[in-house]
Amino acid sequence: MLESLYLQLGQHDTLSDEEKALLAETVCFGREFEKGQDLVKAGSRPTHSTMLLDGLAARYKVLEDGGRQFTSLQVPGDFVDLHAFLLKTMDHGIVALSPCRVMFADHNKLKAITEQAPHLTRLLWLDTLVDGAIHREWIVAMGRRSKTSHLAHLMCELFVRLQAVKRTNGMSFHLPLSQAEMADVLGLSVVHMNRVIGGLKKIKVITWTNHVVTILDWDQLARVAEFDPTYLSMNNEPR
Repeated sequence: MLESLYLQLGQHDTLSDEEKALLAETVCFGREFEKGQDLVKAGSRPTHSTMLLDGLAARYKVLEDGGRQFTSLQVPGDFVDLHAFLLKTMDHGIVALSPCRVMFADHNKLKAITEQAPHLTRLLWLDTLVDGAIHREWIVAMGRRSKTSHLAHLMCELFVRLQAVKRTNGMSFHLPLSQAEMADVLGLSVVHMNRVIGGLKKIKVITWTNHVVTILDWDQLARVAEFDPTYLSMNNEPR
């Protein structure tokens, strides 16, 4: 059940069978969520952290006027709220953008890992550091990239992250987002979002049909995005 999590952590360093068993022992129960349901609610104090096994989710904040901003997308293999183990109170929500299947890891058992398994602890720590790196890239994209470059960067990031957990098909991947949801990701109106998507299609670097994105020219897409995957720390090396 946790194969996506093992793949995600294992891209950074070798994960032993003993470490996989320790992670499996933290699981206390699972659940399925429908699209639009919160996996984790803002202001909650979780006693467990949520592992995403299938589906797509997003961290988000809502303003007083009802405006919503997504701050990252979560893919299978992600511990979507591992930071709640130490932060205690969630300052944002995590919503299902498609039907999602999750497992929950008990915080007391995660604490035991930090006391007994230093290497696995470092890999879990790195998982939260990569989350921070993704947030930095999103801030740069939101503030300084053109919207076309911003969308191209997101497509590159999603492809690389999904490929690492074996959720791509050649150069294609499933992206179950409406244009309104993509507008929340990029901080645009729906009309502007349409133009940006059309811009990438016009230069023939992607197609996007029936929630399937196909990358037609990776090199050109990466150039438009100025994409450097270093921030995802995907080199397998001792940690």
